Amino acid sequence: MSATQLLLLAAVTFGAAYIRGLTGFGMAIILVPLFGLIVKPGEAVVIAILLQALIGPVGLKAILADAHRPSALMIAAFAVLATPLGIVLLMQTTPDVARVLIAVIAIAAFLLVLLPQRGTLRPGPKETALTGIAAGILTGFAAMPGPPVVPFYLHQPIPPKEARASMMLVFFATAIAGTISAFVLGLANGRLMWLSLLLFPSVLLGNWLGAKSFGKVPPTLWRSFVAGVLGLAGLSAIVRLLT
Repeated sequence: MSATQLLLLAAVTFGAAYIRGLTGFGMAIILVPLFGLIVKPGEAVVIAILLQALIGPVGLKAILADAHRPSALMIAAFAVLATPLGIVLLMQTTPDVARVLIAVIAIAAFLLVLLPQRGTLRPGPKETALTGIAAGILTGFAAMPGPPVVPFYLHQPIPPKEARASMMLVFFATAIAGTISAFVLGLANGRLMWLSLLLFPSVLLGNWLGAKSFGKVPPTLWRSFVAGVLGLAGLSAIVRLLT
């Protein structure tokens, strides 16, 4: 990998980490399609998973305090169990097909967020469990647990602080499961680990700046920004398919 390619990856990583710090999600949804311009889809997925695992402990105490732990921990538990299945599916999928499916996932997430909010009742155990299973499969296949998890929380009339923390808690758990599964199943290797470590300072800086911005944005604007991030990720994935 050339120095120019590494700088491009670092720049993309910084931007994606800023979005994560501000919204609580979006890093992998942005990273995987754009990283796919430089590395293979499978490598892009692994790098995104490793970076999420590395940044996960940052601010974990505040995340645990703000999150709706009953739903977040239930989603995380089912997601952890389902993540290896996603890894296996990725290993059995050709790069071209993987790019198409990743683009579809990014677009679907954008469309789901556009749906109206539900009532005051929280989702039941069945919906929560299915969200976790879907998040786990998508973690392993595309490093994107967000498409089912983001709509799950944004459709509820809860404060952005709670939604953000709940999503970050789920994503930390899926990143741990994805990292372990990727190494056990042979998709991850030392080279990708070193590359992730080289990119980690960009993640730390971007996430810190994004977290500093959170709370200064009105809830309505925050939700609109979340939808916009998903829309841009879907658009970038489509552009990747056409080039």
